[in-house]
Amino acid sequence: MHTRRSPLILPRPLQERLEAAVQAFVSADKRFDADFAAPCGEHAFIAPDSVSWQVFKNPLSLFVGGVAAVILELAEPRVRAGVWGQSTFRDDPLQRIRRTGLSAMMTVYGARSHTEKMISRVTAMHARVRGTTEDGRPYRADDPELLIWVHATARFGFLEAYAAWVHPLDKIARSRYHHEGIETARLYGAHGAPATQEEQELLFMTMRDRLESSSVIFEFLDIVRSVKLLPHSMGGIQELLVKAAIDILPEWVRERLELGEAWDLRPWQRLAVQRAGAAIDRIPLRSAPAAQACRRLGLPEDYLYLAR
Repeated sequence: MHTRRSPLILPRPLQERLEAAVQAFVSADKRFDADFAAPCGEHAFIAPDSVSWQVFKNPLSLFVGGVAAVILELAEPRVRAGVWGQSTFRDDPLQRIRRTGLSAMMTVYGARSHTEKMISRVTAMHARVRGTTEDGRPYRADDPELLIWVHATARFGFLEAYAAWVHPLDKIARSRYHHEGIETARLYGAHGAPATQEEQELLFMTMRDRLESSSVIFEFLDIVRSVKLLPHSMGGIQELLVKAAIDILPEWVRERLELGEAWDLRPWQRLAVQRAGAAIDRIPLRSAPAAQACRRLGLPEDYLYLAR
């Protein structure tokens, strides 16, 4: 990993507004146990000095990476049928986005016992989701092949968003990152999920001919551009972040999904996203899962921001 820069100290009113926004995001879903600060001393599945702990602390790249991951999921017809046809995304997109983001962060920062319970609930739900695609292909949400694709697209999205819009990652860091996600992938049932950058690239090429454009993808993009996810003062950046998500997709994926020039970022927009991503990466937020997890393990709240 790169050398960490010193934390960025904001004026108190601005810091408090950001903390309130993060707290609202973390605690909004009462059905989700989002206490990352307990039990005291209990380790996560991934260590604090990992690449994943750095990548997942950045809210901007998490949003961008999450959007990119969902685009890739919806490009696979069986996953699309399960995600779009048998979920609450259309009815309550904000709550679904929150729950998906918190689940991802739980696998990185959550205490092992909490993470195991969450994954157990999710796998039980997956076991009940099955159906048929529009062209008659049966699917099951607990199909190992589909679980591997969902895991791989999520890990791809968060990694590439961080590398593109926050800080570049070298080959060693990328390999560590992929390996760090394997244990929780297996708990989800995604046995055989990519453990290296090369394995992920091979999986993407294997899936190439199965991915397809769909009106559902564009409906999803319309939702995430307009849903009130960010504070009102930051609302203007949300559409840029959706375009930033499309920007990190492989060029051949964009071509297959018909995500053309209309989704390109202008040079000044690209620079704005990069500067925002780099700045946010230096702002410790004590209500965020990363800081909560540090407190749980007896580490300084700004542990992930200290140079070493």
